[in-house]
Amino acid sequence: METNPLAPDNHGPTVCIGEILVEIVATDVGTGFLDAQPLVGPYPSGAPAIFIDQCGRIGGSAAMIGAVGNDDFGRVNVDRLLRDGVDISAISIDPEYPTGSAFVRYRPDGSRDFVFNIAKSAAARISWTDAVKKLIERSGHLHIMGSALSMPSAVEVIDRAVGIIKSRGGTVSVDPNIRKELKLDGATERRFANLISMADLLLPSGEELERAAGVEGEEAAIRRLFELGVKEIVLKRGADGASYFSHERERIDVPAFDVQEVDPTGAGDCFGGAYLACRRLGMPPEQALTYGAAAGARNVTMRGPMEGAGSREELELFISSIGRRG
Repeated sequence: METNPLAPDNHGPTVCIGEILVEIVATDVGTGFLDAQPLVGPYPSGAPAIFIDQCGRIGGSAAMIGAVGNDDFGRVNVDRLLRDGVDISAISIDPEYPTGSAFVRYRPDGSRDFVFNIAKSAAARISWTDAVKKLIERSGHLHIMGSALSMPSAVEVIDRAVGIIKSRGGTVSVDPNIRKELKLDGATERRFANLISMADLLLPSGEELERAAGVEGEEAAIRRLFELGVKEIVLKRGADGASYFSHERERIDVPAFDVQEVDPTGAGDCFGGAYLACRRLGMPPEQALTYGAAAGARNVTMRGPMEGAGSREELELFISSIGRRG
């Protein structure tokens, strides 16, 4: 019998810590930004922000910790999160640095060119404030993106938040969000490994499963992760759907929805936000997987990294009307 390892939604909100950005997207396919070209945006973005927005949209209790500039790009993000039901009380407004940004252009093969401003923006200036402390002390779950480990200010807040949330009976989920080829320094590798061992839920995509486990092969990686202490694993497989694995060796597979892709950015984050919220709201794994797959698929049908994030009603309509891949 499957047991839900995650703290229930009424124990306190799911909190995500990390970068808040705007994304500006080239409307034509090509390489780089050396020539003048049409652009659309700004769209609210940043992997943690996309995740928590979908969590709030589907009805989960959700809150965000991050920083934006005192500018329109910051207001675009804060207004969107607030509109979608996310607690923004711990988002700080930096008076000196601009909101982080990412310019994106898709190449003919589907890969992307980026121009980022994160390190020298408000996105990288997260700090432990009174508002952050108050939020963490009433939170029930912490979701951690591996990308946040590259931001020293976010790491400090994460380290403090994990202990507080765990001590009050809360839970932790981790999306590795670190490519297999990326080499981390020794201290960050140890922190990453420690977070994996504390994860009640792990949400890897593709080869991130092996990256998190430190061993090759899907079966061996899953076995190793459960040995490390992970309680539940959901492997995001993109167009091949998703798979759930429990500590009790239960496995559930769901196929992907058959949609025409417009913009793949944010699909995995929307999947994760929907799945986690549904599990914390008490749904069984297969139902949560279905909502997660629908959230990811719906998001890729619209331009902008969180423009397709769906409410529960929108996702139910999507599920009932869109076919699955074979």
